[in-house]
Amino acid sequence: MKMVSITPLLIASMMATVTVTQAWVSAPQTTTTKLTAVALQATTTTTTSRSQHINAAESADNNDSARRTLLVGSALASASLLFSAPALAAEDNPPAYLQEYSDFTESPSGGWRYRDVKDGSGTVAAKKGDRVVFDWSGYTIGYFGRPFQAKGGPVGGAFDKDLDLSRTVIGSGQVVKGLEEALQDMKAGGVRQVVIPYSKELSYPPDDLTHERVGPKPSTFSGQRALNFVLENPRLDRTLLFNVKLVRVDKSDGKGGFIRGDR
Repeated sequence: MKMVSITPLLIASMMATVTVTQAWVSAPQTTTTKLTAVALQATTTTTTSRSQHINAAESADNNDSARRTLLVGSALASASLLFSAPALAAEDNPPAYLQEYSDFTESPSGGWRYRDVKDGSGTVAAKKGDRVVFDWSGYTIGYFGRPFQAKGGPVGGAFDKDLDLSRTVIGSGQVVKGLEEALQDMKAGGVRQVVIPYSKELSYPPDDLTHERVGPKPSTFSGQRALNFVLENPRLDRTLLFNVKLVRVDKSDGKGGFIRGDR
């Protein structure tokens, strides 16, 4: 058998072929690995970005939800105040006084206070069943002391000096109970200040805003409006102050009429 001699050139050629083959084989693997890494990185970046967007959206939703909760809470609080007003207005006996009036004396029957500015000079004191003639002024003392019946206007007329004075029969319920009680035991010429807290029993009734049934009625529209503004608002201090001067006491004649008294 004849031996074949492999020359160095052939060996070099074979080595080159192997090297090229290895390079060809290894090249796609390296490229695939790099592409795979890039794809994984892109996927990770996309996932992270998507998570950030989701978190941001959830955060925005949470903020919107918190704002909605706050707005709903505020609305409910406002509604509770709004719809609690009728309940307060319906109370028969709210707190007696929202402020202190220590310089006024508590009435014998309780519920209202008074202070005598001037003692009357008349010979008889008013009592239940008597007709009394009086002059008066009124103030919303619990709300900035605004007058709803002021003094200083024209009083009297050509034929009757009592024309513009008020009158009532004590016990008839024609004026608020607190003032009606305050007129008792007064004498002609006496001046008394009376503080009456809001109450259906002592003050103006809520179902008579014209004050035709229960007075005394303010003599002007602006006075009536000022009075009703306070009476119809349960969130205000509806305490009233009356300054009353007893002009005359007319005694009953026992026949349904009255005997005119002296001033």
